[in-house]
Amino acid sequence: MYFEAKYETMAREDLEQLQLERLQSVLTRVARNVPYYRKKFDELGIDPDDFRDLSDVARLPFTDKGALQDNYPYGLFAVPLREVVRLHASPGSAGKPVVVGYTVNDIKRWSELTARVLAAGGATRDDVVQIAFDYGLFTGGLGFHEGAQRLGAAVIPASGGNSRRQVMIMQDYKTTVLACTPSYALHLAGVMDEMGINANSLSLRFGLFGGEPLSTAMRLEIESRLKLTGTQNYGPTEVMGPGVAGECEARGGMHVNEDHFLAEIVDPATGKALAPGETGELVLTSLTKDAFPVIRYRTGDVTRLLPGDCPCGRTFVRLDRMLGRTDDMLLIRGVPVFPGTIEAALSQIPGGAPEYRVIVEREGALDTATVLIETSEDIFFDQMRRQKEFVDSIKRKLHSSAGVAFEVRLVERCDTAPDATGQAHAIKVIDKRSLT
Repeated sequence: MYFEAKYETMAREDLEQLQLERLQSVLTRVARNVPYYRKKFDELGIDPDDFRDLSDVARLPFTDKGALQDNYPYGLFAVPLREVVRLHASPGSAGKPVVVGYTVNDIKRWSELTARVLAAGGATRDDVVQIAFDYGLFTGGLGFHEGAQRLGAAVIPASGGNSRRQVMIMQDYKTTVLACTPSYALHLAGVMDEMGINANSLSLRFGLFGGEPLSTAMRLEIESRLKLTGTQNYGPTEVMGPGVAGECEARGGMHVNEDHFLAEIVDPATGKALAPGETGELVLTSLTKDAFPVIRYRTGDVTRLLPGDCPCGRTFVRLDRMLGRTDDMLLIRGVPVFPGTIEAALSQIPGGAPEYRVIVEREGALDTATVLIETSEDIFFDQMRRQKEFVDSIKRKLHSSAGVAFEVRLVERCDTAPDATGQAHAIKVIDKRSLT
């Protein structure tokens, strides 16, 4: 039921004292070792030694993704690069990623926190865990891999894609726990239908789903079609990756691992703190990260802290599911994509970025993304071969920049629509998933 009961069931008074001590420690470290935070603290007259209560966190400046990108790649590291043993990255809003580092101790803590999430979701050392998150710079695959190993379970590092092989592995290896995005779980259910495989013949017991929002209807469909119990989890790469928060089997919200992360909900417009139960932007402070600690990181995710106790006995505060975004970020197959990233890739076209339009749809259970590019004299080709070469090169640029495969089509013109001032402008993004 618990991986680390000593911490997961701490009395609130003891937990808050531990949080305060760790907050004081991380503030001292970043003030000493990270020029960005040292300058910010000096400008605001902040002395880490003055922090005597958790409510003092409201005096600290916010950190947003722009600050992380401005300090690319290593400007916010709090340790020398020789102490960093792993690097991951998260896509940025204009083509420049956020690079996140981990020390040996960070990796150890990360595995323990992800093991907590797995255990809360029902996994034990007797399970066979199939990880169908992508491996690589994305934190999902290796994050869950380390956690499942720390739990003592058998790990199948299947990674993403090759769905028929995934199903074969579930059958032959007798997978009991599936970890992936919820949309990919539904896609696998569809592949099983095509293959004529009855989910009741599998050994699946639990599914741990993250990387994108999980609605109630989606959860029920996954559970019905894959014959498992599904929980959701949350962990932005900028803060650590999976292991920040996860549901227990009571499924009444995602428990934040509060001994390692301080969670706040603020008004996105004013930055003022909101009470439990009120909906706003999630702000996270990492309390124990050595290589890349972030102070009051504005995640851009809209949610709320759920009041009341959980029947599982964990005393950690719970997050509701993610209700939306404060910015224009799109989640496509669990990968965050910004329109600015697309525009930056298209700007490499001779003559500069053309007019474009992004259409995001859901075919079956999987997201698809198509970029329509308006032709001009610079990119008009009368030969089909040259047109195909051009389209293929754009596909490669987009995939490389955004980490997602896009379809690309050349069109005579992109549609326009009036903005708030009444002026016509090109529609940049249409997310048809919200209409279904």
